Amino acid sequence: MSQQVVKSRDAHWLRAFTFSIFMASSVVVSYLPLYYQALGFTSVQIGLLYSIGPLISIVSNLFWGLISDRLGTLKKVLILLLCAQIILSLILSQFASFGSVVPILILFYFFYFPIFPLNDSFSIVTAQAQGKSFIGIRVFGSIGFAIAALLFGMVLRTAGAIYTVWVLVLIGILSLGIAFFLTDKRASMKKMEFSGLWAVLKQREVLLFFLFVLLLAIAHRLNEAFLGVTLTGLGADESLVGWAWMLSAVSEIPIFFLLNAFGDRFKELPLLALSGLTYAIRLLLVANLQTPGAIVATQLMHSVSFGIFYFVAVRYISRVIPEEYRSTGLALYTIVWSSIAGLLSGTFGGILLEAHGKDMVFHVGAAFAVAACAGFLAMAVHSRYAETGTRWPRRRR
Repeated sequence: MSQQVVKSRDAHWLRAFTFSIFMASSVVVSYLPLYYQALGFTSVQIGLLYSIGPLISIVSNLFWGLISDRLGTLKKVLILLLCAQIILSLILSQFASFGSVVPILILFYFFYFPIFPLNDSFSIVTAQAQGKSFIGIRVFGSIGFAIAALLFGMVLRTAGAIYTVWVLVLIGILSLGIAFFLTDKRASMKKMEFSGLWAVLKQREVLLFFLFVLLLAIAHRLNEAFLGVTLTGLGADESLVGWAWMLSAVSEIPIFFLLNAFGDRFKELPLLALSGLTYAIRLLLVANLQTPGAIVATQLMHSVSFGIFYFVAVRYISRVIPEEYRSTGLALYTIVWSSIAGLLSGTFGGILLEAHGKDMVFHVGAAFAVAACAGFLAMAVHSRYAETGTRWPRRRR
């Protein structure tokens, strides 16, 4: 068998694996909140359960990344994580009280979240070896997410949200089966060095970037955490929730390809400001609309809001942070975007939803998005003046 055929086969299995793990992500994001609702948990409890994952991921992503580096294997670590995920999903299905679910969910998230950065490493190494774009693999995650959101929405509408965990078990078994066909890789990227942390943070431009990323991430996570609960509260069933998540996932696919082909023609900061503005409009619409169908339609704006942000933010970090500290910068970005923002939005979003309703939650999210938009726009203007060698314009007296 020629080397080219082997490489092509490796990429196909990796695309299938990416497809399957993002199916699991779709269920966790879209339907676990509805599962908690079916168990009788309050909005505050659902928000707290959502925030557990980002908190645990701060530790688990670093821990399993180090284990993978130490053992020199990505495939074996992924298989271990999937086995643990399946077992813990089975255990989770046997408990219904909030006090019992919390410790099980902590363990579940400890093995669930690291799968995605490890798969990203797998995909980047594979794409680099073949001289192809990482997006060509990652886009299958979006497709898997979209199909799962729609398919399992229909299934759970008939069977009931209480069977959500069993869907996770089946997807976990599918992912595990595919994982055995992967060709093992060892990430060639530099390890994250904590000594480089201060060197990254003391750059004013980087510090401001992370601040505005956090503001935008809180807006994004508020929508992610409470969209499903909001729709069911307005009378939507699981199938319509699935349509909402399917539309958002599908909408990002053409944006990924467009940015991959033409994104270099545009500067990052104005694009990030556009992303923030789109998030603000999107969340304001959700706050003010009161019919499930109209809210579902707003998820098409995910293409411009998240699609642009996901692609451009990583490109910006790669440009402004020196190569020797880039691993540190990317790790910090992941912690800010996923972990800190998820913790804050899950905790306080649940309290807001319980006390003031969905309108307040999404108005607050829109306010964070506006602040992020203004911040990125100010950075863009400042960068423009820095490039031309002129100072900020001053008001004449």
